[in-house]
Amino acid sequence: MAASDYDVAVVGGGLVGAATAWGLAREGCRVALLDEGDRAVRASRGNFALIWVQSKGLGLAPYAGWTVRSSNAWAAFAQALKEETGLDVCFQRPGGFHLALSEKELEARANVLRRLHNQPGIVDYKTEILDRSQVAKMLPDIGPEVVGGSYCPLDGHVNSLRLFRTLHTAINARGVKYLPSHRVENITKDDGEFRLTTSGGTIRAGRVALAAGNANMRLAPMVGLEAPMKPERGQIVVTERLRPFLNHPVVTVRQTDEGTVMIGDSKEDSTDPSGLTLGVSATEAERAVRLFPLLANVNVVRTWSAIRVMTQDGFPIYDESETHPGAFVLCCHSGVTLAANHALTVAPMIARGALDQTLVAPFSARRFHVQEAG
Repeated sequence: MAASDYDVAVVGGGLVGAATAWGLAREGCRVALLDEGDRAVRASRGNFALIWVQSKGLGLAPYAGWTVRSSNAWAAFAQALKEETGLDVCFQRPGGFHLALSEKELEARANVLRRLHNQPGIVDYKTEILDRSQVAKMLPDIGPEVVGGSYCPLDGHVNSLRLFRTLHTAINARGVKYLPSHRVENITKDDGEFRLTTSGGTIRAGRVALAAGNANMRLAPMVGLEAPMKPERGQIVVTERLRPFLNHPVVTVRQTDEGTVMIGDSKEDSTDPSGLTLGVSATEAERAVRLFPLLANVNVVRTWSAIRVMTQDGFPIYDESETHPGAFVLCCHSGVTLAANHALTVAPMIARGALDQTLVAPFSARRFHVQEAG
């Protein structure tokens, strides 16, 4: 095979790009995965690793259904990866919690869920408000300030670093050509073929899928698409290994399969991934201790920040180009949650050459123009 002879060039080697490349390879496509390499600002290495359903869809009801679809597909996705690679991504779906430290917080949470469920066309994903005694039966180590919380049985989590490694192992086994140090500088279409000018040479492909996170802002206009993004920084604190005590992930606290506890969910406007705001970490840690007092004297072993891939309204973008047929863009914040969809639903669409609008029409970037007109 000539170095430039690919059915699809996927741009971006993170979780979205790797899941899409694997799905395309399963469909029989010859795939090149173009990646900046480890110098890239990888959201895939800084995420919290939740597969999260509750709260998704407020303001865009179809997003709830899209998220439920992926959560339900995750077990088969993880099993397929294990069968192909022998690697376990440690997927678990025990149901997850959003905990409240005051009656005011709990009422605010209940109001959000009511607004969510009152939207036309929303799917029912069975999130319920539990009181303190109900929560304590499932999370016996909660602190005295916890008054209750919301629980969704469709929530889960994985080991995201293992997921990243497993996907790259899987695409390699399926013959995907992984091309690190291939930052894409320009994309043109000529004679029905895309030509991607990269720092590692020119790549030619019949189709192109942009899955480069916040870099899609720069790349999408090259093929007549748009990706209005609003990157933000988040920080995560990781503790030493502890005895298993947290059998259900909480939106801001989760115990990994290895025993460490991850604490996170901050949001900052900064786009510097190397910086840390100690006050933010301290606030995250203080709330975690109020939720689970046993964390008070635990050692912190790591803390880091990462830049979230975030569209301007927080919802995914899936589009195909009218001016450059065969060009697609995929943008989303929830690269872990939606990995099963990207691999099993979106990739086959791209392999066929057209998105199924019955599934993805609500996620077109055209919605931003509707909002402006309104």
